[in-house]
Amino acid sequence: MKKIMLVGLLALLFFPETILAETVYSPERMELDLKGIQEEYKLDVQIIGQTEKGKNIKAVKLGKGKNTILLVGSHHGREWLSSKLLVTMLEDYAAAYRMGKPVGGYPSELLDQVSIWFIPMLNPDGVSIQQGDLSSLNVLEKVSIWKMNRYSNNWSRWKANAKGIDLNRQYPAGWKEVMSRETEPTYQFYKGEHPLQAAEVKALVKFTKEIDPLIAVSYHTSGREIFWHYHNKRGNMARDYGIAKKTADLTGYELTFPEKEAVGSGFTDWFITEFNRPGMTIELSYLVDETNPPMTVFPEEWERNRSIGIMLAKEANQVHNK
Repeated sequence: MKKIMLVGLLALLFFPETILAETVYSPERMELDLKGIQEEYKLDVQIIGQTEKGKNIKAVKLGKGKNTILLVGSHHGREWLSSKLLVTMLEDYAAAYRMGKPVGGYPSELLDQVSIWFIPMLNPDGVSIQQGDLSSLNVLEKVSIWKMNRYSNNWSRWKANAKGIDLNRQYPAGWKEVMSRETEPTYQFYKGEHPLQAAEVKALVKFTKEIDPLIAVSYHTSGREIFWHYHNKRGNMARDYGIAKKTADLTGYELTFPEKEAVGSGFTDWFITEFNRPGMTIELSYLVDETNPPMTVFPEEWERNRSIGIMLAKEANQVHNK
């Protein structure tokens, strides 16, 4: 057993796993894409905070509307397909908006009333780890995350941030009620010592309060399912269900109905209770186990989701007018 662990440690330190750029969407690829989009369309790109390893977390605004909606990707390391989706959506909408062309039957001029904020990758540290890129870690940090990964060099299951905290179990709404067998940092499901502990979550909560969005969506990547309810107030149920139903109709995803004993601690759970506004968690891709969906599924998921952002801008405008 000791010999096996020694071999694994040597492999971790001296023979890092190599990844093929075309099979993943890396933080570096995203940065290049965002730079190109910013230069082409002169968009407002803000740094809303830093990760636990000091990487910038970026938000991009599209539109002139004072009212906003918010779309967030990659709370989890293995869910980088959501980042590619949001960057693709950003570029597609920016081109349509500049040309005055519709998106999926919706006029792009809607962005004059409601702007869309994109945060494509909340957890770039976790994405890098999941893709086997440990170059930003020193030797002690590599050993630490190897331990958190149960002494395995298979990083594909990694969900957490660089400190071993599951970011989507870090929000105050229902945090105390969330049960997990994980009591210390690990590759998934550890909710932390207290809510808002992780730097990434603190940054997103602060930014969300600053922009005050009318609708918020968190994209994830397993199951083609939409979660839209977390202790919604009775008076908001019809409104929130209607928006979720339109999202389900466009994507073809299953709409999950409320569970009486549902527990929270996710971003949209917090958003719904904090703002009393519609929030959804949208799961891309067919169901996968402890890994990322393959890049080959992206074209279908993009077609299913292409109109979602602009549709939600329209819905937000109606929410505001009411």
